[in-house]
Order: sequence, then structure tokens, then C-alpha cells
Amino acid sequence: MFSLFLPENPMIWILIVGVIFLLFGGSRLPQLAKALGQSKRSFKEGLDESEDKGQEQQEKPVKVIAENKASLESIDDEALFAEAHRRARLQGSENKR
Repeated sequence: MFSLFLPENPMIWILIVGVIFLLFGGSRLPQLAKALGQSKRSFKEGLDESEDKGQEQQEKPVKVIAENKASLESIDDEALFAEAHRRARLQGSENKR
């Protein structure tokens, strides 16, 4: 009795396919398969887009840092300290609001 419900038994797969065929009918099965294939394709495209955006975002800060590094070398330490102090005061006044 219990051997009927084991996943290795091919009879269970035949029963599952039969039930699906009875529930949805022969005309709807191709439509369901097509919809499933389109969903799978759009899911893969979404994953590819998110990976591409992630790579672009990782490359972008590296370029900005390289450009800023060259401009920071031309500024002396006192000017950098004064700018940092000015920005800290601005942030402090914005947080108080």
C-alpha cells in the first residue's frame, strides 16, 4: 500500500499527469505550458538585468574615487580640514531641524 506513494514509483507520476489532464483539459495544457515558459524566460531576464546593474554600480564608484584622488592630491591638508569642518557644521545644523 505504501509503495504506491513513493516518488520512485512511476505509477504515481502517471496518476499525477492524469489528474492534471482531467482538471485542466487537453486544450488548456498547451496554454499553461506556454505561460510557464514565458514566466521562466522573464524571470531569467530579470536576474540578468539585476546582475548587470550590480556590476555597473560596482564599477562606477571606482572611477569616481580615481578621479577624486587626483584632485585631492593637489589640495593641501589645511584646506581639506577646513572643508571637513564646514561639512560637519552643515550636517549638525540639518540634524537639529
